[in-house]
Amino acid sequence: MKMKKFAALILGITMTAVLAGCGVQGAAPAAPAAPAEEPAEETAEETSEPAGGVEITVTTTFAGEDTNAQNYKDSVAAWEAKTGNKVSDTSATSDETFKTRVITDFEVGSEPDVLFFFNGADANDFVNAGKVVSIDDIRAEFPEYASNMNDDLIAASPADGVKYAVPVNGYWEAMFVNTKVLDEAGVAMPGADYTWDQFIADCDKIKAAGYTPIAAALGNIPHYWWEFCIFNQQTPENHLDIPQSATDATGAQWVAGLNDIKDLYEKGFFPDNTLSATDDETFAMFTDDKAAFLLDGSWKVGGIVGACQSDPDDPSTLDADKVAHFDVTYFPSKGNRKTTDLVGGLSMGYYITTKAWEDPDRKAAAVSFVEHMTSDEVVPLFAQHTASALKNAPKVDESKFNPLQVKAMDMMSGVTSLTGAVQDLFNGDCRVSTFDGMPDIVEGNVDAADAVQEGIDVYKETIE
Repeated sequence: MKMKKFAALILGITMTAVLAGCGVQGAAPAAPAAPAEEPAEETAEETSEPAGGVEITVTTTFAGEDTNAQNYKDSVAAWEAKTGNKVSDTSATSDETFKTRVITDFEVGSEPDVLFFFNGADANDFVNAGKVVSIDDIRAEFPEYASNMNDDLIAASPADGVKYAVPVNGYWEAMFVNTKVLDEAGVAMPGADYTWDQFIADCDKIKAAGYTPIAAALGNIPHYWWEFCIFNQQTPENHLDIPQSATDATGAQWVAGLNDIKDLYEKGFFPDNTLSATDDETFAMFTDDKAAFLLDGSWKVGGIVGACQSDPDDPSTLDADKVAHFDVTYFPSKGNRKTTDLVGGLSMGYYITTKAWEDPDRKAAAVSFVEHMTSDEVVPLFAQHTASALKNAPKVDESKFNPLQVKAMDMMSGVTSLTGAVQDLFNGDCRVSTFDGMPDIVEGNVDAADAVQEGIDVYKETIE
């Protein structure tokens, strides 16, 4: 990620935007405004405010424990009240089942009018099929569409290099910490220079104190450990490379990363039932003060805070003492990766489908809806302690955030880079041998190199 782009990204997620680790002395200037358009006679197709009474179908991942589920509902209600239109909502929690459902909907012609979805390889099928409309094509009729966004931070589809999805909020992945467990084990809170060797030593202390060092369900969700242990063999510059074989330089890094997970397993740092437990079960170990470390994404902040409320849906029931036991920090570094180099970015956004675009009424309604959901007023509600692509990122009022969100902002102020997840490029069946096969790898039933090679072979078939 180029420095100017990164500085602009951090501006949307931190209080200060001063990145000393990168040598940046201040925030990158906002992108210059586009030249004013000459006044033109407005037609029905040039305005994004359709006549009321149109119903559009919208699918997002703002559901379940997602921190923004309620923000989404409130924002939809505001748009409906403003325009007189209606949203038929089919949102669901993001997982592999959700991804499969979306792809299937496109295949059978049941796609929504507006879709909030991943902008990486997961979207290749419907992008290649011409089922979504590019931002440039939309701007040809609606020139102000996404004009409040920094185009440099809008991700292009890997399928054709074209930009389709308008981002709202980004993500980061980092290590959550139960400081109560650390205190009981005599371990200090990790900082910005935390190394892999220090992490191993701390896990030994935590285990000796009778606690589980790492809350993870390797048989269910090994994704985050897969990602970071591979990243630890690399740098931000080459993390998104896909190996040609398990024996080339990148392939060897992948194998080494998986073997680090195997080493952690053999040391007994994961739960005893890590190969059979669900992610929900190991998450409960973490929030119930039985495990010290949880590697997850920014979306997990809401789940942790919810576990500290007597009523998960009522922030006023937050137990201040309990939430104070949780913090978030950087994943321990190994090799050339800096501790402060994180996995993250703007990996999702709003698509308008060709199906909606070819219907004059729903076209205008879809454009209006996306413009509302990606406006300067609405985006900050969703971005909060994460990321946005707004040209003019708002200042953050800490008083409006819970303690864990504030700690997340403090952590993000020290980040030196955000790099996308390589698993989003190496997706679908390519990951089966190392994701579903993780139990066999860590138990020694399958050599990590063989598992990596199997995944590479599947990957090559998908790109032929």
